[in-house]
Amino acid sequence: MPQKSSARNKKRSRKEARDLDVKIGFLEGIVGRDPHYVEALQILGDHYTQRGKFGDSLKVDKRLSRLEPRNPLVFYNLACSYSLNRELDRAAAALEKALLLGYRDFNWLARDPDLRPLRKDPIYRSIEAKIRKIKTKINIG
Repeated sequence: MPQKSSARNKKRSRKEARDLDVKIGFLEGIVGRDPHYVEALQILGDHYTQRGKFGDSLKVDKRLSRLEPRNPLVFYNLACSYSLNRELDRAAAALEKALLLGYRDFNWLARDPDLRPLRKDPIYRSIEAKIRKIKTKINIG
């Protein structure tokens, strides 16, 4: 599953925005017919984020977390969606679950613009400590 595109992409032209809206409409139709189509949901959530529709993206990521409860990237993306919606306690919980499930792209996590609101919050300090422990285990093991 690809990592969600950052919400902070360059400003889109009208054509790019329209094209994205067409893709969103198409994917909404697919997901409406098959609500368990994980790949279509992943792309739809990504497109919502790119379009700045963070509430819609969050709904998709919540659905994906129910469909894929053991997928670390699903919970990473859920953390991003919560962060973009300024639900920072929930963002932290989702990110901790992603780490518990095996998410290990620490370099991206440290610079992902979607997580910037979470990283600025004091709650993130406990997550940083957990990341340091994971990195230590990786380096020792």
